[in-house]
Amino acid sequence: MPLTGLPKLIATDLDGTLVRSDETVSAYTHEVLDQVRNAGIPVVAATGRGPRLTELTRNDIRAADFLVLAGGGRVVDQSGPGAPVVLRDERLSAATLTEILARLEAKVGPLTVFVEAMDTHDAPLWGDFDPTWPYPERFEVRSRADCLSTDPIKAFVRTGTHHVDHLLEIARDLVPAEQATVTQAGLGFIEITPPGVDKGTGLDVVARALGIDPAEVLVFGDMPNDLPMFAWAGWGRVAVSNAHPSVRAVADDVTLRNDDDGVAVYLDRLLSRG
Repeated sequence: MPLTGLPKLIATDLDGTLVRSDETVSAYTHEVLDQVRNAGIPVVAATGRGPRLTELTRNDIRAADFLVLAGGGRVVDQSGPGAPVVLRDERLSAATLTEILARLEAKVGPLTVFVEAMDTHDAPLWGDFDPTWPYPERFEVRSRADCLSTDPIKAFVRTGTHHVDHLLEIARDLVPAEQATVTQAGLGFIEITPPGVDKGTGLDVVARALGIDPAEVLVFGDMPNDLPMFAWAGWGRVAVSNAHPSVRAVADDVTLRNDDDGVAVYLDRLLSRG
């Protein structure tokens, strides 16, 4: 169990953790997050969603004081009365991505590749057509040359011959950490982000801005892209019960699944104890 009392900062993943399978967030969850803020604890959304989905993210976690987007690549302070302030904005070199894709394809064969190139509201991903992608309304078929013509926020990669966890293992062996960060978020694709970019380093930007130690931070998550923030946060690491086995293995505690408002139930009990 985590330390007694209350943490000084709470961060939660969204999809699969806070957001239910029907892509909604319950009124109960919104109410509990408001109670967290009323207790003087800042709330952070830590998500793989890119900045093009900022408004969707704000709608799903209206209490958030900070947004850690794109798996840590874009960090936004929206706690003040004025316009939101971007605290971090990282992109992956197109030349580096080109090299990584060539190395991966030499190892595993042809890849399906998407890139998140634009950060405007509801901008589409670019890349190869894939019938398995669940969000075709925000997608535009583009050639590999187009996809590699600009420095992207991140890239999504899959192959029909390897399970995503196996592909992730291969990619981590092939791609040094100083070149790029490789993870997966449950969509069947591995994700490639700039070096040093993950949810842990994104949250560290927030913590430094607030003068909060990682030992005072509580986090919630469900997928491998949440592991860096689980390693970084020291007050408590809580997995939802539907979490990937690798996340459950390192969690201090397990709450109910996302469809049963597990984050809100855990926080409600925490506030009543604190």
